[in-house]
Amino acid sequence: MNKPEILAPAGDFEKLRVAAAYGADAVYLSGRRFGLRAGSANFSPEEITEAIRYCKSRNVRCYIAMNILARPEDIVHVESEARHCAEAGADAFIVSDPGIFSIIRRSCPDSDIHISTQASVTNAEACRFWHSLGARRIVLARELSLREIAEIRSEIPEDLELECFVHGAMCVSYSGRCLLSDRFTGRSANRGDCAQPCRWEYRVSEVKRPDEIFTVEADATGSYIFNSKDMCMIRHIPELVRAGINSLKIEGRVKGSFYAAGVTRAYREAVDLYFSDPSAYTVSDKWIRFLDRTVHREFGTGFFFDRPGENPQLFPEQISHKPAFVVGMVTRYDPLTHRVYVSQRNKLNLGDEVSVITPDGAEYRITATELLDEKGVPIESTPHPLMNYSMTCPHALPEYSFLSKDGDKDVSLKSEPV
Repeated sequence: MNKPEILAPAGDFEKLRVAAAYGADAVYLSGRRFGLRAGSANFSPEEITEAIRYCKSRNVRCYIAMNILARPEDIVHVESEARHCAEAGADAFIVSDPGIFSIIRRSCPDSDIHISTQASVTNAEACRFWHSLGARRIVLARELSLREIAEIRSEIPEDLELECFVHGAMCVSYSGRCLLSDRFTGRSANRGDCAQPCRWEYRVSEVKRPDEIFTVEADATGSYIFNSKDMCMIRHIPELVRAGINSLKIEGRVKGSFYAAGVTRAYREAVDLYFSDPSAYTVSDKWIRFLDRTVHREFGTGFFFDRPGENPQLFPEQISHKPAFVVGMVTRYDPLTHRVYVSQRNKLNLGDEVSVITPDGAEYRITATELLDEKGVPIESTPHPLMNYSMTCPHALPEYSFLSKDGDKDVSLKSEPV
């Protein structure tokens, strides 16, 4: 068995550093023109160079997403961006558009290319087609079952790698190829600017009765017939490995650094434990805690075990689960004073109890018994965005550790006395 890589999202530089610290083998990111997540900060050309350099210094592979379906005004800029990334040392490009694929193959012949899930590859013949053109890896369509993936693995060249999404948000449309956003808002999902109309509330009317509006399916909050569950395959690492998947991909470039930390660490530990002794492998409660503390919709297993027609993985609510929120990220620890220095992410009050997760997977519960601002002045709370503060801590917390409070941030902060 080949040990699959843990591939984490990097929507900006902080998330990249966090993913690397929490055990990612590789990260994927994009510039500001050709990736399918225009809603994340993404990277300027100079930042891409710096990001690749950072990854190489930590033995983390860096893949550049250029996976939009390009229009004429896009295609003219592909070669210059691809050359820049290749010269900076990118480990691979993620591509779905045949035109972009052709340009990269011609202008950067030594670069590896991964075929995006957006290309909707669902069979071995399609895999062999892309491989014959020079593709190194196929990111399979999310609609495939594990049985089908194993069958594909057995029918393709050994040096052609397979990648699958194993955690995060799913798209209601086939392999993410959606036109709803463009139709309703003029924002093209296939060029990275999706307005997520699948999360909106829908009702229907009958043509001859236009004034009668019907709710298709509803709970107390409304009707969300296109809203999908989030994928979570942490309980099925052995099956993913046996199917022959080379890379386990985590969705979430627009999600926060705390998400990148907890999810990356959970899958890192799960894969490492399985390969240390497959016969003794069990799912750790700690991994479930890491995943449950992130903002998420109800978890499901995508279509690895059920066909879309059998189980469409719908989540018929608008509200996501918000069991915790981040109050700070550790920047350093002073062993002489036993103080931890923190960059604020949400308000922390004196006396609050917080949970801590560290890059090596340790967990703690600590209480904010003393808070100082960056000048060393005692304070009662940390109300200012990104302010620096410190607190006494009995544990030597490394950089990129996260402090979080239990509960929904919006509810918790609103309920505090003014």
